[in-house]
Amino acid sequence: MTDLNVLGTALVACSFDPLTGFFRDGCCNTDFADHGTHVVCARVTADFLAYSLKRGNDLVTPRPEYRFVGLQPGDRWCLCARRWKEALQAGMAPPVDLEATHAKALEILTLEQLQVHALAPRQTLP
Repeated sequence: MTDLNVLGTALVACSFDPLTGFFRDGCCNTDFADHGTHVVCARVTADFLAYSLKRGNDLVTPRPEYRFVGLQPGDRWCLCARRWKEALQAGMAPPVDLEATHAKALEILTLEQLQVHALAPRQTLP
């Protein structure tokens, strides 16, 4: 079974460098153990990283014990859907890759909320 993105098509990878995802497989896949619902593929910004740190979630400091290298502005990362929604309400939501954002995000966010912050669609080679 293929996981779907918020557009209803096959979920694509979010990032392999840095390696993201609840399962650290590069994708915003999820299951019952993912209590944070890490399903929104975002390109993090300096403003979002500062906001997240202020909210108690340090995404900048490396944590090798969790295979976490620390994020820099421009990195893509599978964010918790609720944290992204908080950032949206605070005016700090980072841009989103719709093709790499898991359909489960639609249980917390609307497609319209995500589309307003969407990155340009990925280009496919001929």
